[in-house]
Amino acid sequence: MIRQASGPPGVLASGPVCTVRHRRPSAGPRALLLHGLANGPSVWDPLAGTDAAGLDLWTADLPWGGAHPPDWAYRPDATWAVAEALKQVPGGAGTVVAHSFSALLLMELITDELARGGDPFGRYGIDAVVFASPFYRRSPETFEYSVVGELLENFRLTMDEGIRVMAGPRLDPALRHDMAQRVCDRVGPYGYMSFFRSYLRTPWLRTDLFTVPALVIGGEQDFTAVPAESRALTDALPDARCRFIPGAGHFPMVEQADVFAAEIGDFLGSIGLTAPVPLDPSTEPVPLDPSLDHQGA
Repeated sequence: MIRQASGPPGVLASGPVCTVRHRRPSAGPRALLLHGLANGPSVWDPLAGTDAAGLDLWTADLPWGGAHPPDWAYRPDATWAVAEALKQVPGGAGTVVAHSFSALLLMELITDELARGGDPFGRYGIDAVVFASPFYRRSPETFEYSVVGELLENFRLTMDEGIRVMAGPRLDPALRHDMAQRVCDRVGPYGYMSFFRSYLRTPWLRTDLFTVPALVIGGEQDFTAVPAESRALTDALPDARCRFIPGAGHFPMVEQADVFAAEIGDFLGSIGLTAPVPLDPSTEPVPLDPSLDHQGA
């Protein structure tokens, strides 16, 4: 099942938001997977091959995916796309697993609605959240000028890392570096600045008002969304636990998919949600659009 939605009226057009069921229906708890900047739904393929496939998995193909044009970033705010994806899951989103840039946008969306006196958790049917490889700082003073250059270089290296973990070691490193540079060129300054603006706003997120349990999970070797920021976000949330996956970097759901899935299963069990239901081995994934999507943040 695919459903498409355009953006708000009166603004530039951008890529569609498509929410698709990643695998055939399961009796397990529902989960919506949100990919990061320059990724695509296929970044969740390794997770769908684990015990987590016993979840009723849905994925969102978001405008900042590698297969879409970069004009999504011409808008001043990208949270509308996350809201649209949440609304498209029948019966509510359940557990929302948001990676990297999408984790930032999910936190922004929730904060904005809470500030207006709304209930985003009830509105979108969110039972729990999983922030994977999140960016977060509690104090604006920690954003020193040097952060600008460091993050820009780390952004390129993260594009390279994403291609490496998805393509495997056989891809020629020189070709991989060229591909990473092309991804950066495609994201462009507007896409990068959309991410950076959201990151700079994290000290003002009202994480203290979040009313659902959270799992903050990252790779021990993540050099861009560093473990210290995951710990800071965990401390800022009322009901959160933090887990790190040894040997993994910015894409733990790809590099250590079984461990990532097990952590989600343990988390759901600890908060009283039904554990993933094992699928019949003959159950096949619902085919996704095979068009190329790059691997980003």
